[in-house]
Amino acid sequence: MIRFYNANILSVTDMDINYGEVWVDGDKIVYVGETKETDTKFDTEINLAGDLLMPSFKNAHAHSAMTFLRSYADGMPLQDWLFTKIFPMEEKLTEDVVYQYTKLAAAEYFKNGITTAFDMYFYPEGIARASVETGLRSIICGGTTGGAEDAEKTVERLENYFNTYKDYDPLVSYRLGFHSEYLCDNAVMQRVAWLSKKYSAPVYMHSSETAREVIECKERHGGMTPTQVFYDLGVFANGGGGFHCVHMTDNDLEIMRLTGSYIITNPCSNAKLSSGIARLAAANAAGVKLAIGTDGASSNNALDMFREMYLMCVLQKLSTGDAAAMPVSVALKAATYGGADCMKLPDLLDIKEGQTADLIVIDMNKPSMQPIIDVIPNLVFSGSPDVVKLTMCNGKIVYRDGEYTTIDLAKLLFESNEMAGKLYEKG
Repeated sequence: MIRFYNANILSVTDMDINYGEVWVDGDKIVYVGETKETDTKFDTEINLAGDLLMPSFKNAHAHSAMTFLRSYADGMPLQDWLFTKIFPMEEKLTEDVVYQYTKLAAAEYFKNGITTAFDMYFYPEGIARASVETGLRSIICGGTTGGAEDAEKTVERLENYFNTYKDYDPLVSYRLGFHSEYLCDNAVMQRVAWLSKKYSAPVYMHSSETAREVIECKERHGGMTPTQVFYDLGVFANGGGGFHCVHMTDNDLEIMRLTGSYIITNPCSNAKLSSGIARLAAANAAGVKLAIGTDGASSNNALDMFREMYLMCVLQKLSTGDAAAMPVSVALKAATYGGADCMKLPDLLDIKEGQTADLIVIDMNKPSMQPIIDVIPNLVFSGSPDVVKLTMCNGKIVYRDGEYTTIDLAKLLFESNEMAGKLYEKG
């Protein structure tokens, strides 16, 4: 059992901070409250000396193994970037490559306070191996693509993965999904909707990332936006979420609210690819649920939730002309509670008794965290990976004071660079 004491404990459910301690037994939080006398024997006791203990970040849209493409093909809009640069490189992927670069992402995630990644990428076997080995929680999201002739075969593969990874490991599970409207025929999306009904399962996909995507979708579907197409086909019958959701109409927002589906925003990637600024202030005002993801390391290029929260707030202020357009509490909740809820992880919502112990410790003695006038704006506007002192996933400390417990960083970096050299030689 692990005891954290002399802690400032942040609940993101109500944005309250209370002084006290947290006990972790196995993978569960078993006590949250004031300091109390106890005969309990702890394996480890950690004096936080006033540091902040809070839920870890949940990265609600990721392509983790895209770390192999970090800083590759910069300065291009999405469609050109994907079709002329990214897709050709991804043809070289193998399970071992995905395994290697998911581990590299895990090292970055842990250092940055992220314990969970909603990972839509190739070779789920590689993602699962890397997750179990490093202690990263990976929720694998199906990225099905294909035409009408492929519908039955591709969706059958999706269902097989869904069942294979349903109870694979406490750190690995699977959600239904497809890449996007523009890479899927109606027949594919209809079959995914059928699977959603069969399993009462939510569905996720890229949606309305660029203006071009929406225009071309309307041309293919009689004036309907991607969100309208998904709704019409029954894709959101059990909720789910859309990644990016930059170019959304009022009707699109109402569909997301009505179906209880999440807008999973990726402000850094959207800015870097010049895709636009999502209407998050309008979505929040309309009652649409929000989560945040980093996207992949080729379109970001960092896996940094502090930067995502910052941009989520300031870009709404800039685009609306309203300095109060996006409260910091909304961004922080989207990066923690929202991500867990979006991925259907009800045991990972907050620092509460009975919840799974995915938590981080923030060093409040860092200059960027001082003075302590209001902790929430400090986290969102001044925070960075530099302030993350400890990361715990599933009750296990995976990162503390610059050191990893599950990753040999020097070995990982050497092997990742060696593999990158071979991949780029073939390019």
